[in-house]
Amino acid sequence: MASSVAYLVVLFSLYVAGSAIAEELPPVQDSLPAYGLPKGLLPNAVSTYSLSDDGHFVVELASPCYVQFSHLVYYDRIIKGKLSYGKVTEISGIQAKELFVWVSVTGLALTPDGKHIQFQSGIFSEDLPISMFAEIPNCKKHGSAGPCHGRKSGGQMAVAAE
Repeated sequence: MASSVAYLVVLFSLYVAGSAIAEELPPVQDSLPAYGLPKGLLPNAVSTYSLSDDGHFVVELASPCYVQFSHLVYYDRIIKGKLSYGKVTEISGIQAKELFVWVSVTGLALTPDGKHIQFQSGIFSEDLPISMFAEIPNCKKHGSAGPCHGRKSGGQMAVAAE
């Protein structure tokens, strides 16, 4: 009986310690300004994230969603990439609608003047005002049209972030 109580006390202590550590992790959006990026690049539906020492990250959303910026953007449930000061490379899990085609956003970077974010899709890119991403956007469950959900669209965007 005493060993059962001791076991429960140890389990409870581990649970409380684990909860305290999880609570100390700031929202991922609050971490972006430390890298020179605006907090509104990710939607409000982030449930968890991890960031390794080399900058690779994984962001998990509660569910896939859409955000309307100057164009419609689709965020998959899992978003991956590599974060460094002023830029994100190797992005997967974000698509933007260009006219009638969904294209994958592969990278983004702060422009040298610090007033724009350049969104990249393959060899194409578009600069959007950094002020457009000052606030954390709200996710919507539906956009005007669904993305290709992992299938290659075959197109490249002239405007990378819709």
